[in-house]
Amino acid sequence: MKVFGRKLFGRGTGGGFEPKVIVFCCNWSLHRGADPVGTSGLKAKTRMIQTMCSGKVDPSFILKAFSYGIDGVMLAVCGAGDCRYMAGNYQAMRRMKLLQNMLQQLGIEPERLRLEWVSTADGAKLQSAVNEFTDKIAALGPV
Repeated sequence: MKVFGRKLFGRGTGGGFEPKVIVFCCNWSLHRGADPVGTSGLKAKTRMIQTMCSGKVDPSFILKAFSYGIDGVMLAVCGAGDCRYMAGNYQAMRRMKLLQNMLQQLGIEPERLRLEWVSTADGAKLQSAVNEFTDKIAALGPV
């Protein structure tokens, strides 16, 4: 999959199944909170994509990710009352519920799409949630 001309995932090493996971993170809070944690603690084949607001993540981005062979998508949203745009996190939550129903209709397990509420500066919680999600996707197998 390419995002703005950059390749997100390289070729596999030929070992066992290694899930490809994308995490959309908010520019104003979560992405900055994740910076100190860094990507060194994340499972392999996990990519974080910075967005202006979780509420602005177009559902077509998520559907396109699955069509390109991404095994799981997580949307990390600000905690209640932390959204810079007032209600972007709640808008994202409503969209996620609809997308999970849509994925089920398309024959994709709704568990492959997850919304995680993370407070502004809790990078360790974000790292833990991403790693847990990656393990769950590995258990489900490829799309």
